[in-house]
Amino acid sequence: MNPVGSKLIPVTAAQLPGLNTLALSTARVDYALGGINPPYLHPQATEILTIIEGSLMAGFVTSNPENRLINRFLQKGDIFVFPIGLIHFQRNLGNGKVIAIAALSSQNPGVVTIANTSFGSNALIEAEVLAKAFQVDKELVDELQA
Repeated sequence: MNPVGSKLIPVTAAQLPGLNTLALSTARVDYALGGINPPYLHPQATEILTIIEGSLMAGFVTSNPENRLINRFLQKGDIFVFPIGLIHFQRNLGNGKVIAIAALSSQNPGVVTIANTSFGSNALIEAEVLAKAFQVDKELVDELQA
């Protein structure tokens, strides 16, 4: 498991070259109790998540200007769709581990993890820009970027 309590095993064209040109990839995601898949997006794919074991809170946020949260508590056998390019997340709120399978509409869906991208880029975004964008103190941004 990673530090946020999830483990992703992707199968894209990078792992399975036979997927090239098929507009398809998949992944298995395991969630520890309380584990999350933090806010992220796929710039090149819609994702369909199927719960294999356990229960999970899943959601996404619609685009500007509405920015409406769409979320559901999912149980074994449930399916949830995350539209292409929208920020989405999952959180294990159940009583045990969760296993899910994601299907994506691209052999190379890409992934942008919001926290890593915002606060951990290889050339840091100026703290003043992030402080204003997230409406927090510059000192907090400095701490997050450290």
